[in-house]
Amino acid sequence: MDNKVYIGYARVSTAEQNEERQLVSFDSFPFQISKVFIDKCSGKNMNRPQT
Repeated sequence: MDNKVYIGYARVSTAEQNEERQLVSFDSFPFQISKVFIDKCSGKNMNRPQT
């Protein structure tokens, strides 16, 4: 029995980018992702909304 929790992280830097390609790639992993965090903000500052 595998009691591990796998977390996915998808990040896009600009409004023109789409995180869908990264999310689809999680399907190829040999394990089930339990939770996914998506960061849609630029890395130029640390003022980011918390979701």
